Amino acid sequence: MIFDTTEQTFEQDVIERSRELPVVVDFWAAWCGPCRQLTPVLERLVTERGGKVALAKLDTDANPSLAAAFRIQGIPAVKAFKDGRLVAEFVGAQPPRNVERFLDALLPSEADALVAAGDEAALRQALALEPGRADAAIPLARILHERGEDEEALEVLGNVSGSFAADGLAARIRLEQDPAVREAFEALDAGETEKGLDALIAAIAANDDDRREDLRRAVVGVLDDLGVEHPLARESRRKLASALY
Repeated sequence: MIFDTTEQTFEQDVIERSRELPVVVDFWAAWCGPCRQLTPVLERLVTERGGKVALAKLDTDANPSLAAAFRIQGIPAVKAFKDGRLVAEFVGAQPPRNVERFLDALLPSEADALVAAGDEAALRQALALEPGRADAAIPLARILHERGEDEEALEVLGNVSGSFAADGLAARIRLEQDPAVREAFEALDAGETEKGLDALIAAIAANDDDRREDLRRAVVGVLDDLGVEHPLARESRRKLASALY
């Protein structure tokens, strides 16, 4: 997919389209010799990728406001967008091999495609390719947990580091054996998020044993899923701090 874009159409052509597939923008001008070398290379390599990446060509002379907005100081300048944001760029004519590497880095990896598939076999294969990948381990652990295979679920989650969601799910699996907190998870599953969080936080305040850390992890996992700006997350963080300290 190759097309010209302008200041009037850039938002739809590039930013919005980049939420569906990577969009590479070629900032060029008619007087620019290196642009005439690079643009055909970009066009050929994008075409070879069979619609997995789009190329938008923007004439900087005809669209000076956009050139200024992106601080274009030399051309050709190439900028890549994914999910509505700038993710990579380079300036100047580059050898085809460098351009190939630039484009391929924007495309989903084999593991990305397997995670997107989302079935158990695909998730296992994704973890074989990239061990410890959270976005594969967590859904796989959920599948295993639902089947009652908690030991394997915990083993899968144990290979993930730096993920509040993974830590929270592992804590939940361990805690669900306790009837005192099982109802809190049932409330969360039923969509009663505030009730479930309040019950978990109350359990933290009522206990001074080893379960407190798992209870904290379970709460943090739910808050991570809600997002930082969610009103319930902000209030629950305050309640959690009070229960812990």
